[in-house]
Amino acid sequence: MAMTLEEAPWLGWLLVKALMRFAFMVVNNLVAIPSYICYVIILQPLRVLDSKRFWYIEGIMYKWLLGMVASWGWYAGYTVMEWGEDIKAVSKDEAVMLVNHQATGDVCTLMMCLQDKGLVVAQMMWLMDHIFKYTNFGIVSLVHGDFFIRQGRSYRDQQLLLLKKHLENNYRSRDRKWIVLFPEGGFLRKRRETSQAFAKKNNLPFLTNVTLPRSGATKIILNALVAQQKNGSPAGGDAKELDSKSKGLQWIIDTTIAYPKAEPIDIQTWILGYRKPTVTHVHYRIFPIKDVPLETDDLTTWLYQRFVEKEDLLSHFYETGAFPPSKGHKEAVSREMTLSNLWIFLIQSFAFLSGYMWYNIIQYFYHCLF
Repeated sequence: MAMTLEEAPWLGWLLVKALMRFAFMVVNNLVAIPSYICYVIILQPLRVLDSKRFWYIEGIMYKWLLGMVASWGWYAGYTVMEWGEDIKAVSKDEAVMLVNHQATGDVCTLMMCLQDKGLVVAQMMWLMDHIFKYTNFGIVSLVHGDFFIRQGRSYRDQQLLLLKKHLENNYRSRDRKWIVLFPEGGFLRKRRETSQAFAKKNNLPFLTNVTLPRSGATKIILNALVAQQKNGSPAGGDAKELDSKSKGLQWIIDTTIAYPKAEPIDIQTWILGYRKPTVTHVHYRIFPIKDVPLETDDLTTWLYQRFVEKEDLLSHFYETGAFPPSKGHKEAVSREMTLSNLWIFLIQSFAFLSGYMWYNIIQYFYHCLF
């Protein structure tokens, strides 16, 4: 009984804090998202006159919106530690991120750790489950040009055709540079049993920390975006020459997200902040596109190899609390990712001032008309 009484004030404060955070999130969305839509509408003439400038401005606002989502976790103590190669070196090139998927918090984690990578977030296209279309952020993603993919065998071929068409219509025309893809096709907890049964039946690697990836979306992306040289081989960057000026997709960034004790953060936790401060660890490995096979069977094998490596990385992390050093290095070096409190204050202030401005403009026209 004494223990319950001791915990009561803490639980009470946790509930109050969660309610306050939820209220702020609601208000934040109510001012930021409509303001974004209003700016996009009012800038439509610019889209006709100078499409590239329009999508640049839209991308900056999109980055700010994702920065607001990142700030919800940041102020709850959910931070990111980065390992492996420094992806800032390829931030101006075209790249695809292949990410393992454990929970909805994976998306929030990426929103946070990519904020300090130049214009990556502004020029990024997400491939995410169609359920996200019906969230508060769905309208923003639709305007920005993200792709919502419906899972399930019966939808697979149709969705791949839609993805191909979407890339043709939106990727180049909107000056996109990076694509975020979760090749597993679902959360680890939902796909692990099916993946292991498939692996056992087909004599494939048996994985527990990740699942076997699907190659369909990756193949569509590579075929659509990799520039072909005259000899037919893919053009792309070289690991020793990061300033390559070759056009088209140049890099594959193998991204592995790890949570302490294998306990992922979900979107509810990110918003309400009821979990204790947690450091999420993100490991990067960069592959030049010229080293990635484009044929279906070879690409599938290559993807399996990457996820076997993810399995080993995560096993090492869960045992030691750190990722292993890269090849050729004796020690693994981590980098703490930080968000600027001043920058967060400025984008939040802009959002609330914009919301106030648009409210008064709409109210004025409403009274004029009615």
